[in-house]
Amino acid sequence: MASKVPHPDSIDALKSKMSVQKDPDKFFMSISEGDKKPFDFLRVLYHGCIAGGAAGVVVETALYPIDTIKTRLQVARGGGKIVLKGLYSGLSGNLVGVLPASAIFIGVYEPTKQQLLKSLPENLSAVAHFAAGAIGGIASSLVRVPTEVVKQRMQIGQYRSAPDAVRLIVANEGFKGLFAGYGSFLLRDLPFDAIELCIYEQLRIGYKLAAKRDPNDPENAMLGAVAGAITGAVTTPLDVVKTRLMVQGSQNHYKGISDCVRTIVKEEGTHALFKGIGPRVLWIGVGGSIFFCVLEKTKQILAQRRHPKAETQK
Repeated sequence: MASKVPHPDSIDALKSKMSVQKDPDKFFMSISEGDKKPFDFLRVLYHGCIAGGAAGVVVETALYPIDTIKTRLQVARGGGKIVLKGLYSGLSGNLVGVLPASAIFIGVYEPTKQQLLKSLPENLSAVAHFAAGAIGGIASSLVRVPTEVVKQRMQIGQYRSAPDAVRLIVANEGFKGLFAGYGSFLLRDLPFDAIELCIYEQLRIGYKLAAKRDPNDPENAMLGAVAGAITGAVTTPLDVVKTRLMVQGSQNHYKGISDCVRTIVKEEGTHALFKGIGPRVLWIGVGGSIFFCVLEKTKQILAQRRHPKAETQK
């Protein structure tokens, strides 16, 4: 009995074509690539580190002033005024941490994602993206948390330079001061990383199936903006709690995450948990646009350098 051949324009046919791609760098997302050469962990890790580091530095530099305003809005109590001077305060020191943190994050995310996609059924690709995002976030948190603490202390004017901030924080609060708010950071950033990457990857897969091609640079930017804006809005309360715990220093105004939430609601009202949501959604939406556009472009360049003849023939 003759087997049924899928229509060439059907989704099944598209998936079939993608499943037999010979170029492992053609598709970076969850679409199955069938049987091919063994998984090259070190190459994927290396490419992920380079692409993640480049994307992290570009987006941090471009949007740092918005992040500074957001931080000052969240820290201000009652009718406190927001100072608009020194919006780039602490940028250079922050980039020292952003580069390795972003490199570690994507460097861990990419091979973890690919391994999970091979292990799980194709209809559970979202689970693979979510889990890989969380694992990447945990790995990078050892660099991201101290960087965030120093950055936010400088943004509100506590210190003039990153070296001074590190030295004085350790002197006054001990080494653990560099990890102030670590629990709330994980509470915010693990869901954030997992949700944003999951939304972006699923949007990108859906777009591929609909357009029957890879998204171009503007389209990657659009998908990244949508994923970033949605994730930024729903995680704003977690971000407010994280910021309050990180900048309190040795004052210990809040005893922990639950106490911080109760105190904010009691003293300032529930709406205070959404302080800075406008700048945050703008910052992360635009940031997601820049980050994922640079990320995909860098991965594409790395793939072209690895297979120059294959790329020129296309």
